[in-house]
Amino acid sequence: MFTRQKQGAASWLLLMAATVGHFGWVARSELPRPRGVSITHANLYEDRTGSGQFVCLDGRQVIHRERINDDFCDCEDGSDEPGTAACPQGTFHCTNAGYKSLYIPSSRVNDGICDCCDASDEYASPANCVNTCSELGKEDRLREKQRSEMLQTGNSLRLELAQRGRALKDEQRVRLAELEKSRAEAEALRDEKASLKSEAEELENAALKVYRDREEEAKRLKEEAAAHSNRNEAQETFQKFDSNQNSLLELVELQTRIVFDRNRDGAVTEDEARFFLDERDQVDFETFVTLCWPRMKPFLMMDSGLFKPPTVDPATGEEPEQAELQSEDGGYELEGSEPDLREGHVDDDEAPLDEELEDEDEEDDVGEGEIERTDYDRDGQRPAPPPPVQYDPETQELINKANEARNQHSEAERHVREMDQEMRNIKELLDKDYGREEEFAPLNGECFNFEDREYVYKLCPFDKAVQQPRSGGAETRLGTWEKWGHKGDYSTMHYTNGAPCWNGPHRSAIVHLECGLDTRVLAVTEPNRCEYEYRMQTPAACTLQDDQSKDRAHDEL
Repeated sequence: MFTRQKQGAASWLLLMAATVGHFGWVARSELPRPRGVSITHANLYEDRTGSGQFVCLDGRQVIHRERINDDFCDCEDGSDEPGTAACPQGTFHCTNAGYKSLYIPSSRVNDGICDCCDASDEYASPANCVNTCSELGKEDRLREKQRSEMLQTGNSLRLELAQRGRALKDEQRVRLAELEKSRAEAEALRDEKASLKSEAEELENAALKVYRDREEEAKRLKEEAAAHSNRNEAQETFQKFDSNQNSLLELVELQTRIVFDRNRDGAVTEDEARFFLDERDQVDFETFVTLCWPRMKPFLMMDSGLFKPPTVDPATGEEPEQAELQSEDGGYELEGSEPDLREGHVDDDEAPLDEELEDEDEEDDVGEGEIERTDYDRDGQRPAPPPPVQYDPETQELINKANEARNQHSEAERHVREMDQEMRNIKELLDKDYGREEEFAPLNGECFNFEDREYVYKLCPFDKAVQQPRSGGAETRLGTWEKWGHKGDYSTMHYTNGAPCWNGPHRSAIVHLECGLDTRVLAVTEPNRCEYEYRMQTPAACTLQDDQSKDRAHDEL
């Protein structure tokens, strides 16, 4: 190992051979500084007190200034040897005038390899280094010039966008004031129309009540006539089957009637007869009308040929679930086909026939001797809807006025709702952050597409980001506008709460903005599952202030 004396002598010879400033000091008329120190750090090596002492930058040691760059490491942080390779943890600053300044490890100083384009790192080595910074800087300077020109043009466009954005918000504020004023008038008109509608409907209802009462009376009379007819028919049947004329219908009397042979074996068993007598041995007429006649009548109709078999539905190719039975006073309905009725067949998932009929009677509140009617006519066809009621001229006029009042009220109410929606949209627009100078406001309502081999990506600033297969299909929402990046940072836009991934999180997207002379999406990637990143250029991102702050960081250019 070299002693301090030998190292100092070697350093002296090297420095003399390089024909540069004494003790490794670089002469600068504007600001002298040791070799390997940048201009920004030169003040740290000034002898402001005139004591000839240097305090190591970590503050732990004080040495004589002559020991700076003497090729011996005195400071633990290596700050006394910025221009030599003596300190392993030291760094050497390449000024590289005309190109980019650079810091390299001090171990690479005078190692025979040219690391700095200005050759300042090989000042005492046999390496034949040539200053190439000017040539290397040409391309950078050209790119920097183009970027600066583009930034200037983009900033002009940004200012135009900002002007448009401010004008847009001003227009919306004016529109909001107009709507707030007009809404009070529209609301008053709506209330007036509601009052007129109420008055017209009151007159209409009073006039229509006469027709409703008349219709209800006609319906009641028709139902009474049908019930009377049904009771008469039941009485005729009861008297016909009451062979001994004792005013009781008994099992033996039904067993003589082959029509009640449900299983078609040629004889009416006691169980078969008991089914029609509601599981009784005998019934009087009133019990017959209420409990027995609703079961018996469909079988009698079927025996007389009034049964209409089910037909195949041409649309489905299946038989309807219900068979239809007809009588002289209208249609009747009973589930099942003719063999099912004869044999008393019941599906596994259905109640027995007698219980089902009883349930239907209870549910529909069937009166004495009544059977549930269907809406089929005597020919088994569904009747045409009844013709519209013809009202007298006075009533029709009241109806027309009520309809007109309802239409006017609906229109007035719709107008108020539309105004409320427009006011909500304007307030939302005014509350949004469109940049420092509203430069991003003109992008609101616009959408921009980007296509790759599989998908079409759509980005609608301040609204949503979506993805759609190029082959077609439904859109997948990648996120809904949430916020900008950090406070005051308008370089990223965040979209969250997109469609959920399969067995994963909801999709989200981040849009990285950069300066450009037009607005378009440059690329879309998915660096993490269900997390998307857009690169988008726009003049709204061209700001000179950011560019100048970056330039100040390159203090050696």
